[in-house]
Amino acid sequence: MSYGPEMALWLLLIIPMLAVVLIPLAGKSPNIREGITFVAGFALLANVIYLVRLVGMGDRPEILLVPFEGPFEVKLTLEPLGAIFAAIASSLWIVNSLFTVGYMRGNNEKNQTRFFTYVAVAIAAAMGIAASGNLITLFVFYEILTLSTFPLVTHKGDANARRGGRIYLGILMATSLGLLLPAIIGTYYFAGTTDFAVGGLFNGGISTTAASVLLVLFAFGIGKAALMPIHPWLPNAMVAPTPVSALLHAVAVVKAGVFTMLKVVVYVFGIDLVGETGAGTFLAWLAAFSIVAASVIALRKDNLKARLAYSTVSQLSYITLGAMLAAPAAIMGSGLQIVMHAFGKITLFMCAGAIYTAAHRINISQLNGLGHRMPWVFIAFLVGSASIIGLPPLGGSWPKFMLMVGAVDAGKAILIGALILSSLLNVAYLLPVAIRGFMKPADDPEGDLKIKTPIWVMAPPVLTAACTFILFFFAGDIIDYLRPILPAGGL
Repeated sequence: MSYGPEMALWLLLIIPMLAVVLIPLAGKSPNIREGITFVAGFALLANVIYLVRLVGMGDRPEILLVPFEGPFEVKLTLEPLGAIFAAIASSLWIVNSLFTVGYMRGNNEKNQTRFFTYVAVAIAAAMGIAASGNLITLFVFYEILTLSTFPLVTHKGDANARRGGRIYLGILMATSLGLLLPAIIGTYYFAGTTDFAVGGLFNGGISTTAASVLLVLFAFGIGKAALMPIHPWLPNAMVAPTPVSALLHAVAVVKAGVFTMLKVVVYVFGIDLVGETGAGTFLAWLAAFSIVAASVIALRKDNLKARLAYSTVSQLSYITLGAMLAAPAAIMGSGLQIVMHAFGKITLFMCAGAIYTAAHRINISQLNGLGHRMPWVFIAFLVGSASIIGLPPLGGSWPKFMLMVGAVDAGKAILIGALILSSLLNVAYLLPVAIRGFMKPADDPEGDLKIKTPIWVMAPPVLTAACTFILFFFAGDIIDYLRPILPAGGL
């Protein structure tokens, strides 16, 4: 088969899975092992870029992975929202891998070959989720992603890692099997299909009561979106090494969750039906509560990764809020948030990992004066924080603006208060990191002089911090690219 749209879809899975096979074979040669990771990463990104351009021109490539009799086929179909998610995951796989090399070697982590192998499996699962043509396919890859990241969460193998892993796996499997799968079955019962379609599947064949029940099942069944109270898996997963935290929060897991949430609203229910359900209003208020409550909890955490974890719970709820507002501007705001949060949050987690690698400090109270020894890392953290806060000219400012417009359009302008309060809380819990680093006297001046930051853990967060600035100027292009996910005349 010659290279074309169908082959490119196959390669979304084949490229990372080839890495899964080859990485263990090169386990005794770290340079070759990591070289395989980078070759696979760049090959996947080039393939995704080809598909992104194709989808942008209106094509919707499709292949059958596992054909069955009847409607239960496993197939890939790429559309604009999935193409954006694939682009984020494939590009940040490369950056995260670069950081991982510096982190794993700098901290003499064990089982590095196993680590790189399972990351490649997770990326393959993320590609499958991005290109899922129906709910059946999405569910299959959703579960693979959960199972492949469990060994990463428990990587350290100690009691804390095992406990965190049990909570991680228990919540995600319980919600997906107990709530998400019944929601998919219910969708097939009422719609007669699970194939995604612009404008939704039901075509008037479902009551608002039944639609409300299904919407709630989906919202809580998509545990990776970390909507309260289905969020404890996320902070408990912070027992993992920092590259895993970056992978969970920016590249694969949580982005798969909120991507699924948005895709279900747009392609299963349609925004008109969501707007008619009482469940949509309830879930919008719950998302607003999650935005504020998680920010308050983050403010009380001294451990830097724990603070960033609860920040992620808050920031993910922006996407759920936009989906449940069911207004075109809010949907675009959610799509933008998937992109902008990915680059902002991976920056912050990689900075936390760089600080741990160079200075072996994990608490914010230990960072006094450290910015003078690690200026690039702390500047990157400041830039990433400003994007998360929503300050222009950084990418994170656009999603908040679009969500506010969407709240007004949906007749729920009061929810703007949650976004404003969240931004103020973002300032309160993120800026003290840079303030301590640059403006407080060092606790151990002589010891700090010995701190040297390896280039492998410093360069990646600087790169992604720069991307938060560059992306500010491309928000309009991203919106134009995502516009076809809405029915004609939607925005």
